[in-house]
Amino acid sequence: QVQLVESGGGLVQAGGSLRLSCAASGRSTTALGWFRQAPGKERELVAAISWSGGSTNYKDSVKGRFTISRDNAKNTVSLQMNSLKPEDTAVYYCAASLIPTITSPVWSYWGQGTQVTVSS
Repeated sequence: QVQLVESGGGLVQAGGSLRLSCAASGRSTTALGWFRQAPGKERELVAAISWSGGSTNYKDSVKGRFTISRDNAKNTVSLQMNSLKPEDTAVYYCAASLIPTITSPVWSYWGQGTQVTVSS
């Protein structure tokens, strides 16, 4: 079992930055990811990181703007979001896969979500 708690969402103007954090408890050897879901749209993967931190992947539209990182000593994962755009507005969810790599993750555990709103 893995429990996930997100923090750090909020309201920011376009071009601004936010940092999301997720504290994980329970099993620690997991791949971690950030998803988002905008109103009327499907949930989508934004970024993922392997258990070792050696592998990451990003949704094309956030490459160069967002950075995912993890601290295994603290069992946390973060998403640094820069140059935010109104289209980044969504509820952001932290997720965990019991498979430690990100080649074929199975996202079985989810946080409650945190709202990110980017105003134009």
